[in-house]
Amino acid sequence: MFVVATAGHVDHGKSTLVRALTGMEPDRWAEERRRGMTIDLGFAWTTLPSGGTVAFVDVPGHERFVPNMLAGVGPVPAALIVVAADEGWMPQSAEHLAALDALGVAYGLVAVTRADLAEPGPAMARAQAEIAATSLGTVPAVAVSGLTGAGLPELRAALDRLAAGLPAPVVDDPVRLWVDRSFTVRGSGTVVTGTLGVGRLRVGDELELAGADEPVRVRGLHSLGEARPEVTAVARVAVNLRGTPRDRLGRGDALLTPGRFHRTDVVDVRLTGDPAADLPATLTLHVGSAAVPARVRPLGPDTVRLRLARPLPLLVGDRALLRDPGRHHVTGGVRVLDVAPPPLARRGAAVARAQVLAELDGRPDLAGELRRRRLVRVGALIRMGVPVDVTAVAGDWLADPAHWRRLGEQVTEEVARYAREHPLEPGMPVDALRQRLALPDRVLVEALVRPPLRVHAGRVGAAGADALPEPVARAVQRVRAEYGDRPFRAPEADRLVDLGLGPREIGAAVRAGALLRLADNVVLLPDALDDAVRVLAGLPQPFTLSAARQALDTTRRVAVPLLELLDRRGATRRLPDDARIVVG
Repeated sequence: MFVVATAGHVDHGKSTLVRALTGMEPDRWAEERRRGMTIDLGFAWTTLPSGGTVAFVDVPGHERFVPNMLAGVGPVPAALIVVAADEGWMPQSAEHLAALDALGVAYGLVAVTRADLAEPGPAMARAQAEIAATSLGTVPAVAVSGLTGAGLPELRAALDRLAAGLPAPVVDDPVRLWVDRSFTVRGSGTVVTGTLGVGRLRVGDELELAGADEPVRVRGLHSLGEARPEVTAVARVAVNLRGTPRDRLGRGDALLTPGRFHRTDVVDVRLTGDPAADLPATLTLHVGSAAVPARVRPLGPDTVRLRLARPLPLLVGDRALLRDPGRHHVTGGVRVLDVAPPPLARRGAAVARAQVLAELDGRPDLAGELRRRRLVRVGALIRMGVPVDVTAVAGDWLADPAHWRRLGEQVTEEVARYAREHPLEPGMPVDALRQRLALPDRVLVEALVRPPLRVHAGRVGAAGADALPEPVARAVQRVRAEYGDRPFRAPEADRLVDLGLGPREIGAAVRAGALLRLADNVVLLPDALDDAVRVLAGLPQPFTLSAARQALDTTRRVAVPLLELLDRRGATRRLPDDARIVVG
């Protein structure tokens, strides 16, 4: 199947032509049939000579219903531009063409209708000349009459050729189905319709409803009037949603593959059309089937920031258009450059941002995004529409390589500075380093630490003996030299002072694991616990405090807190009679 939208001035025979081609009535409303004028979108389809299927989205031509027209054209890859031979090129012909050009539609053809009423040549020549200056370029044209059927075989053949020239549909990309119609079917519940431009839908799929943090599930699928287990792009599709109230969604909403789209109300875009400086403060952004008011802030000659009235699921590279509804004027097309732009809070930020945007072309660029954002999560880039094919530096974080190298250098500098400012601390707290480097996640800090630095006990410092300040390291070494052969004898308080170990120095040594604190001013070397367990295991079990003190060759001042610590760690167990046994 391929999908084509009609375009053209009111009463130039768009619906008549669709009716003649398909044998189906595209006007769904009784009011449309009574007035003989299309008001809302219509849908019909037919089989072409090649055996392929073309589905038409028939749009209204009256200037009052341009938003409806844009809702139908937005997601469609090709257009059938209809011009009446007896009236020729008209105002809505021009506005519809401007909309197609703004959206970047590149495939189409012209049908000159009512060829039975006037010579079609002049209208055909004018239409082709107008179209040639747009994104559509040179397009074929066919003269037809919906009343007599003249030219319909040639138009069918031209549609076949148009279909053959379209790019192959992309069926593996995430789904973003813009809803153009929503209604309720008795016994089935809510049904929405739209043009599936990319991806595939299956019965049972779980999707996200844009604008609401809630999942929806596909209960059933219909395409071309038939139930289907699966529908692939490009196709008109009706989706029956399980358990979703009708009033929860309507035209302009979208069904999304979960986790694959960034919903944003601020975007930076490039304009084609009116200069940025000439735009009014408020316009309407048309994208997909959505029409959303937007406040306009010019940044550069052809770049602006749009602040949307409600978030939309947009991707880098999306095409849309801006329209001034008061003047019935398409101000131009936009290409989305950034769906998560930085704030413009500082003086000069807007000028700097314009310089950045001047270098962007709207094509997803992983290296460029990393360079601009420096650090970003994988999922955030994917939801922007940027493919990711590099390895994360930590967790799910990606980094610009040059920025990551600079951060590594800063880690060394900041840790050294902290050591100078806090000589008795065994390293810099990880969170303090994270804040100093302005990093959003502590896993980034840990990933940046390289030898001779290490992360230990929530701090970043030098590994091994270098983790202690030099005066403390010398004092600990003197303790080891003096008490190494008497591991369970603790220096008295005055001896600790003589050795250079005051309360702050002892605290630094304990935090670094160079000393073991049993109680205030009672410290041993760190391997004393394991040695004590081996000695006590050699005693007759159970043993008393006195037996333990004698075996360890120490004083009660040391033995009591030492045994209590072993109890807490489960190495020994105290019995009701105050004796103990070694566990295990």
